Amino acid sequence: MAGSSEEQGRGRRVQPAWSPPAGSEPCKLRLYNSLTRNKEVFVPQNGRRVTWYCCGPTVYDASHMGHARSYISFDILRRVLRDYFGFDVFYCVNITDIDDKIIKRARQNHLFEQYLEEQPPAARLLEDVRTALQPFSAKLSETTDPDKRQMLERSLQAVRLAVEPLERALQAGLAAGDVDSRAQVLLQEARDVLSDWLDSTRGSEVTDNSIFSELPKFWEGEFHRDMQALNVLPPDALTRVSEYVPEIVSFVQRIVDNGYGYVSNGSVYFDTAKFASSEGHSYGKLVPEAVGDQKALHEGEGDLSVSADRLSEKRSPNDFALWKASKPGEPSWPCPWGKGRPGWHIECSAMAGTLLGASMDIHGGGFDLRFPHHDNELAQSEAYFENDCWVRYFLHTGHLTIAGCKMSKSLKNFVTIKDALKKHSARQLRLAFLMHAWKDTLDYSANTMESALQYERFLNEFFLNVKDILRAPVDITGQFEKWGEEEAELNESFLSRKAAVHEALCDNVDTRTSLEEMRALVSQCNLYVAARKAARRRPNRALLENVALYLTHMLKVFGAIEEESALGFPVGGPGSSLNLESTVLPYLQALSDFREGVRRIARDRKVPEVLQLSDALRDDVLPELGVRLEDHEGLPTVVKLVDRETLLREREEKRRVEEERRKKKEEAARKKQEQEAAKLAKMRIPPSELFLSERDKYSKFDENGLPTHDTDGKELSKGQAKKLRKLLEAQEKLHAEYLQMVQNGGGP
Repeated sequence: MAGSSEEQGRGRRVQPAWSPPAGSEPCKLRLYNSLTRNKEVFVPQNGRRVTWYCCGPTVYDASHMGHARSYISFDILRRVLRDYFGFDVFYCVNITDIDDKIIKRARQNHLFEQYLEEQPPAARLLEDVRTALQPFSAKLSETTDPDKRQMLERSLQAVRLAVEPLERALQAGLAAGDVDSRAQVLLQEARDVLSDWLDSTRGSEVTDNSIFSELPKFWEGEFHRDMQALNVLPPDALTRVSEYVPEIVSFVQRIVDNGYGYVSNGSVYFDTAKFASSEGHSYGKLVPEAVGDQKALHEGEGDLSVSADRLSEKRSPNDFALWKASKPGEPSWPCPWGKGRPGWHIECSAMAGTLLGASMDIHGGGFDLRFPHHDNELAQSEAYFENDCWVRYFLHTGHLTIAGCKMSKSLKNFVTIKDALKKHSARQLRLAFLMHAWKDTLDYSANTMESALQYERFLNEFFLNVKDILRAPVDITGQFEKWGEEEAELNESFLSRKAAVHEALCDNVDTRTSLEEMRALVSQCNLYVAARKAARRRPNRALLENVALYLTHMLKVFGAIEEESALGFPVGGPGSSLNLESTVLPYLQALSDFREGVRRIARDRKVPEVLQLSDALRDDVLPELGVRLEDHEGLPTVVKLVDRETLLREREEKRRVEEERRKKKEEAARKKQEQEAAKLAKMRIPPSELFLSERDKYSKFDENGLPTHDTDGKELSKGQAKKLRKLLEAQEKLHAEYLQMVQNGGGP
């Protein structure tokens, strides 16, 4: 300090003290944690590393939009945590390829194929169907769920409708071909009914384990292809139950050794009462109010595991199977308790525990898995590790409904992913999901998809317009233009919208609000560009490019831009290594400039045929090649590369609108012509004859043709007479106009 005073004494200046800015507290990422039913600040256990386990599919049938709801939503969350917040995410997904549903479906498929190979005569087929309908009808009468009951009733009705034609054909002694065609229809309609019956009578005879592995292997392959088509990132690790049976056996053994499991008749059950009463443990963390719900517990155990003898093996109805002793007709693996197979819940605990250890950061799954599946997973895992923190954050995606109705495989009310992709692109489906909160119910309907399509079109037009602005030739210094008040205002809005998107993503990854902010930003940019064009001034290239690059980045983060694209949605087919825009646009721009010059000459010299050819190039030829030309009065033609199908749809819509306009114009002209014809016809009538044709109303007339009495001979009132006189006077004027027209040569 002395030196400082001395320097000041000599008149030398020193730097003044500096204080850091107060700043503002940055928002923190919060995730809705099902363990607390609140949004909690996300704090990984190990720095930036995040361990994440997601419940995968049970592969026994085609993947549907319910799967898409879960896996697209988790893909979005995973991408946001990795690519936006910068976490190092290790993402693990399982495949359930051992399960009651798989066993039953595999057996049914096998037995039905065997039945077809037997080629049963029509009479035997009818008898078998009647026999199979008896237990099916009993099942229907016991069903209380209204949706399931309706589905079973539809199946029953379809079978009965198929039975009648075959019965009549046999009674009438029709030709073999006619009988066979009716039998094939019945086989198709009665497949489920016959399969259930065959399984109940012959299921125990199925002994070949390969039958139970072929079905899930096929559907797993289909699942991966569907995920790839939806642009869902593959997991970092994938686990299959069939590959982890030794680990599952060891896992179950340790739970038994720790005192939370017991062996009964070759099966092993989890002792929920013992676990719940143990210090440091809690059963039913996610849905405590559902503990004891026997319907949910039975669904969790599986159709093949809720028979009376199986239920009697448990100490408590709330206990659940860790390991199931295999019955005849079920696959089995050796273990200390005899041959058996894993329970449903244990698979995830053993596989996730093997890969991720005693405590993971995130566990994900569908909302309907909370109880009993995830609550049982938590209990058995914490019983194994003797801890109370197996999962730190439990994320559950919302249900998916189809046009407001519950979707379910068992109810046969589901849309497969393949069918959905026939109607809409993977990007459009993802945008629909992004426009809804990941934890809420999403309704897959025409309205939902139309909103996504409109959003995609809106952003795509912005990207195309910015690309056109950036293509305008300028020298290197011309890329940087002076900012005015409008640019400063737009940039301030840009920064505010970016901050709003960040806050939304911090708030439980709120993509719906994020997309709304992005839409508002594009709207402001569009207004700015329109105002500049109206003033015949060029928009600021650098500012618009910054906005477009930011939006492109965010869409990549969300997985809505599937390929490498410098700016906006990529043009060309998926996987195309060719940068279509940079390759073809110089040629298209040259064609557009040439066309503009030709149009200018054609207008000056009045050559309509050339103008028509120019329009045909714009409207008919180039859209087939995925090129849109936009002509603007007094401005250069804009060239845009757009998806061919989109352009063709636009063209058809334009033609439809023009056709409607033409029809309306023709209809208006026809009505006008009819009105003029009616008026002319009325003008021709002499006033004295105006009322003479109305003898159904009047019986007497005066010398001018004015009615004096009605049909009953009663004299008209003064009011009636006055009204008719006014009509007669108006007709006199009309007829006088007509006579004048004839005299002047204007009339017929």
